[in-house]
This record gives sequence, C-alpha cells and structure tokens, in this order.
Amino acid sequence: MRILLVEDDPLLGEGIQTALRRAAVAVDWLTDGAAALAALRDGGFDVVVLDLGLPRLDGLSVIRAARAAGVTTPVLVLTARDRVADRVQALDLGADDYLGKPFDPDELLARIRALHRRASGQAQPQLGREPLLLDPVNFGVRWHGRPVDLPRREFALLRALLEQEGRIVGREALQQRLYGWDDDVASNSLVVHVHHLRRKLDPALIRTVRGVGYSLVLPAAAP
Repeated sequence: MRILLVEDDPLLGEGIQTALRRAAVAVDWLTDGAAALAALRDGGFDVVVLDLGLPRLDGLSVIRAARAAGVTTPVLVLTARDRVADRVQALDLGADDYLGKPFDPDELLARIRALHRRASGQAQPQLGREPLLLDPVNFGVRWHGRPVDLPRREFALLRALLEQEGRIVGREALQQRLYGWDDDVASNSLVVHVHHLRRKLDPALIRTVRGVGYSLVLPAAAP
C-alpha cells in the first residue's frame, strides 16, 4: 500500500510517517496543499491522509479540485477541526473518512486499511486463500498452515501481488507500492525481494513476466 500524507506539522508528520512505515506501508509526505493536489493528479496512491489547515491551498480546496479532476483516491481527512459542519463539508466535497486530532495511530491505520479494502472491493480483512493467507492487521503470513516471518518490504510486495492474484503487476507499480520518493532504491531491489519470497514460500508461486513484471498464482483449490 502507498499513502500520500499531507500534514504541515513537522512533529506530527514525522510521527505518522514512522508509524506507517513500521506497518509496511510506503508513504510520501508533503506539507502544502498545492503540492498535494499535483501529486494526486499524477496518481499512484492508494489512500491520501489529508490535513485541512494547509499552506498554499487548504485541504477542502484540495478535495474539491481533486474530485473535479476525476481523482478517485480515497481521502481520509485528519484535522483538529471538530465542528460537525466541518466534517459534513469535507465529506460532501468528496472525503471518504474523517479522524479528529488527537488520535490513536492504531485507529488511523485501521481506517486506512478499511478505505483501501473498500476501494479494492475486498470485503474481508484477510487476503488470499489456502495455502497462502495474509493478515494485513497483524502483519502475519501463513503458508500451508505454518507462519512465515517477512520483513516489511517483502510483506508489502507479497500483499501487492496477492491483491492482484493471477494478474501481471508491472515492476514500476510494485516499486511504487514498496518505496516512497525519499527512499534509496537499488536497481535490483525488487528482484532481490522476489527471490527471498520464492525461497521462503515456493519458487513456483511468483512468475516472472520478462520485461513487464510479476504475477502470483495460487495453486488450484482441492476439489
């Protein structure tokens, strides 16, 4: 999952960014509304976490302009404004959820996961089916019933492939799900992560489509 965080408070922004990265989420952090609108128009994000009181362009204007431009990325408004009228206005303009400050980081993560599930058409929090099950809440993976410990980027890669099970996912799309703008990415990082997943799970689970990307195909269910 890749999140766009738009928050002009440096301490809060740093704290949210750290919490998201610990949860195996790639995050890009911006501090003003005009830059956020440009990033949303470019696309590539699963959810945007948006403050309302922003410099250059306030959060409500960002929502209004993004929706007018056809941007469908789910928007979670995160703000200290606690009036019902503020919440109603944000939701009517196109926000998908609203969380007041101060907040619990676990609740923020849960709301982000819920928005992502809804946008992906996924009803259940657990991904996959036997023999591969992935739990995004507890960052757990089970393969043929046994737990598999994965570092956060391998977990994020497996999740991205599992969400598109049976489809080819391009290399660039996968890298966007694993890395933010400021991350130092080696040219062979994705190949290395795929290699590790194959070794820990099954070499045949992830198929390489040369020059395009990768595809994860689960074994057919037993009759």
